[in-house]
Amino acid sequence: MSKRVHAWIGLGSNLEDPLEQLARAVTGLATLPDTTLLGQSAFYRSRPVGPQDQPDFINAVVLLETALSPETLLDHLQQLEQAHGRVRLRRWGPRTLDLDLLLYGSETISTPRLTVPHPRLAERDFVLRPMLDIDPKAALPDGRTCRGLLAQCTDNDLKRLEPPITTGLATPPPSH
Repeated sequence: MSKRVHAWIGLGSNLEDPLEQLARAVTGLATLPDTTLLGQSAFYRSRPVGPQDQPDFINAVVLLETALSPETLLDHLQQLEQAHGRVRLRRWGPRTLDLDLLLYGSETISTPRLTVPHPRLAERDFVLRPMLDIDPKAALPDGRTCRGLLAQCTDNDLKRLEPPITTGLATPPPSH
């Protein structure tokens, strides 16, 4: 049996019914092979990062337990993005679905294809706040807490939306 790790995934959408895009993405993540959905944050509305000539984003985070390698998990995330019509027109531009591998266990990964922890995780309230919904003690591999990082974050006009529909949740993750 392969080693199972906790993997944190950031979700974002600002095109073609973002709430529906995220709900469908959560369902897709819950059905990945060798993977269990452990937790899902609320959905949040935030201003876009980068160009402001686009709609606000809807963001969320999920926590998975997976036996997939980081690269295989990334392949699945990119396949889900493609299934949702993701087109990469410009950096930080509008999108139907964006899925980011934020954390993969306590690993630090730096390859041409993948950087974990996500390089801008510590700067994004729309990632940190949803992570805290799932685990109030969430921390990065270097020991920095999401709560401490959130206190230092630029305010992106984050607004919590109504609780999302949860799909296929297992038992909550153990506290650290």
